[in-house]
Amino acid sequence: MIQPRTADATPARLLWSAIVLAAAMPWMAACGSSTAVHSALRPIDRAALQAVVDTTARELLVPGVLVVLTTPQGEFTVASGTTTLGATLPPRTDTHFRIASNTKTMTAAVIVQLAQEGRLAFADPVSKYVSGVPDGDHITIADLLDMRSGLYCYTDAPEVSERLDRNPTKVWTAADVLAVAFAQPPKFPPGTDYSYCNTNYALLGLVAEAREGGKSLAAIFQERLFGPLGMNNTLLPASTSNVIPEPYSHGYLYGGAAYALLDGQVYPPDVQAMARAGTLPPNDDTEQNPSYASAAGGVISTADDLVTWMQALVGGKVFNATYQRLWLDSLRPEDPNQPQGAQYGYGIAQLRFGGNAIFFHGGEMPGFNSFMGYDPTNRVTLVVWTNLTVSLDGLPTANSIMLKVLDQAYVESPLRQTQVSPAP
Repeated sequence: MIQPRTADATPARLLWSAIVLAAAMPWMAACGSSTAVHSALRPIDRAALQAVVDTTARELLVPGVLVVLTTPQGEFTVASGTTTLGATLPPRTDTHFRIASNTKTMTAAVIVQLAQEGRLAFADPVSKYVSGVPDGDHITIADLLDMRSGLYCYTDAPEVSERLDRNPTKVWTAADVLAVAFAQPPKFPPGTDYSYCNTNYALLGLVAEAREGGKSLAAIFQERLFGPLGMNNTLLPASTSNVIPEPYSHGYLYGGAAYALLDGQVYPPDVQAMARAGTLPPNDDTEQNPSYASAAGGVISTADDLVTWMQALVGGKVFNATYQRLWLDSLRPEDPNQPQGAQYGYGIAQLRFGGNAIFFHGGEMPGFNSFMGYDPTNRVTLVVWTNLTVSLDGLPTANSIMLKVLDQAYVESPLRQTQVSPAP
């Protein structure tokens, strides 16, 4: 087992590190017509885009990458590498992968729909639907949605990573993960601060099931979201399942689950050297059971379906006009002392650079990393997935590639900004 060294790092600092690293790497400027497709956009050169993705993937040691970028100029699909080490199997837009925390956008969408239907209220205490939650009479549904409950995040517990490494096919229940969370004291009183926390969404999954008469979250997703939107390659698997539908990508990670689940895990220099020399292969975490993530990160999907999802969610096809506005307005600064910094709302974040804003979410779990975003003003959609969770520098691999792709697409590049919102 590779033993990590712990450093003082946060998701915000990790993304800023990605920006700094990306700016330092060689990158190719887009070529083509001098006439922009849109005032905020650059003309896309397919060869340049492919070269950027290939180069960044090699530098990050990512086995496989799939990028889907849509702009008013058209759709650009870039595949690099392989879905399986030791074989030549290029990623495809219909390749299944684990989307991890992108699932939160779906869990939040169900909760917002239930509020729209009058079946719950954002001001309701979680104790109305789930018993045994510490201070549950004072934690609201809104606090859970926008990460302001103060509850301890169960994936921050080292024992969770250790159990995943020891028994990767273990079936986890909501009771299992909540027991880990509730064994630790809250970080702060409800509603007084922000802390990204999977416990919030584990509880929201239970709330949804309670309001739907005990129906499984998998069935709720299918009936409310995936079926109506034609997302035929998207599912929340049964808790007992650790397989991914064909065609699928294997998922890789150097070292144990802590490198994917815990902030600040730094690979020792000798491990980095061996991996870069090709003498240390990454672990294959493809068949790790994702039931510990469930409502917080258990969904399997494809790039094609996530393009559909983000365009529908941000484009107003999931909620009515009133609740679409409420959902958009839920975004608040994570740090009230930095109102122009990172923002998070009801299962959605915002990436801002220059005069541009992309609604997005990210996903990270052992074996996989992904980003999905939509800019409705400029009609830009971007989905990136990789089958290596983090680079040897500790950077989320999909974020690093995402920044390079946006640099190709926008006149004002996120690589030349001093502030960019972090990915969850």
